[in-house]
This record gives sequence, C-alpha cells and structure tokens, in this order.
Amino acid sequence: MEKLEQLYEGKAKKVYRTSDDALYIVEYKDDATAFNGLKKGTIAGKGIINNKMSNMLMQILEKHGIPTHFVEEISDRETVVKKVKIVPLEVIIRNVSAGSFAKNYGVEEGIVFEEPTIEFSYKNDDLGDPLINSYHVIALKLAKKEEIDTIKKYAFKVNEVLKEYFKKMNIDLIDFKLEFGWLPDGTIVLADEISPDTCRFWDSTTKEKLDKDRFRRDLGGVEDAYQEVMRRLLGE
Repeated sequence: MEKLEQLYEGKAKKVYRTSDDALYIVEYKDDATAFNGLKKGTIAGKGIINNKMSNMLMQILEKHGIPTHFVEEISDRETVVKKVKIVPLEVIIRNVSAGSFAKNYGVEEGIVFEEPTIEFSYKNDDLGDPLINSYHVIALKLAKKEEIDTIKKYAFKVNEVLKEYFKKMNIDLIDFKLEFGWLPDGTIVLADEISPDTCRFWDSTTKEKLDKDRFRRDLGGVEDAYQEVMRRLLGE
C-alpha cells in the first residue's frame, strides 16, 4: 500500500489517501490549539504519544466489542485507518465537573457525578461547535435516531472500559470527547483519537492535571504530563 496525496490537514493531524481505496493514513502532528484555534502552540513529542496511545486504546476497545477505524500503526506518528465519513458530532462524556461544564453551569470543578453525562456538540468551527441535543441532530439530518442510539451505547461503553483501565494507573478519567464515522456500508465505528488532547486525566491521588488543560491554562509541564500518562500506560 502506497501513501498518496494529502487530503486534509486539521489542528492535530494530517490525512492521506492511499493506493487502497478503503484505507487512509493519518499522521499526528505536535501542533497544539485551544479555544477553537485561538491559542496555538507546539507540544514536543505530542504526535508520537497521541498516535501510540490512541492505537493502544482503540485495540483495547475492539476487544470489548466497540468497532473502531484502527487498522495498523506503521510508524511513530502514522497509522493506517479505515476510510470513514465522520459523523458531524462531538460526543462528550463527563464523569466529574470540569472545563466548560463547570463554567457553563456555574459549579466548581471536581464534583463527581452519580452517573456519567453525555453531550453532543455540532462539529462546525464557524459556529464554534455549539451544544445540541438529539432532537436537533435529527432535525439537522446529521444522523438518524438509531445511529444516535448506537453512538450513545458505544460512548458509555468506552467510558466504562477506559475508566476502569486508567484507574489501575492511578488516573481518574474526568471527561473526554469522541468522534464516530460511517464506513462505506453505513456501519458506525469509533474514529479520530483518544489521547491527552481529547481526554481530561487527573492523577487520582494529587488531582494534578495530566492533559491539554496544562496547555490551555498555561500551567506549564505540558510535555511532562503527556509523557507521564504514556509512561503509566506502558507500565514503565
């Protein structure tokens, strides 16, 4: 399989066409953005960590019955994935109050929810990715009711598996964003990535932030935080 021309460049990744019509190659970058691209920077080694961590977690999720776009890792920064059409929704699962939830609803960070919450936001940079509910999703023809049900079911299952997995490493999974895609036959699979870019990780003991909030909030030690999550993940 041959890597052909670049199809797309996003905030964190580049996507390339390949000589196989059903597959793409994704390349992870060290670029970092926050606040819908208003804040920009670089996190050294981030692309490698996000690539490897994502691939590792996707394979774990596959074993728990969640279909993903992952095919194989071909280098430190590159992975072969199934060609999908992204469902234009960001799916956010929250276990603890933090970030925009705390800000929007005027509560402190760190409140542990009795059960996880789910939010959808419409993937549209021009509109600032507004929050929408499942009725809006259907009205805007972004997905069908049964597809929304499938996405919800998978999202909560991802949460269940990853919460338990990270707990063993003394990491609390606070919240995270998922994206899903349609395969050519209409099957929904987990796509995009799972990394400190898309998840909030807090050390279970110290509550220290081990994710992109260190970049967003100028807390320093961004590279160290990403490396620390990776180190615990690899059991080093």
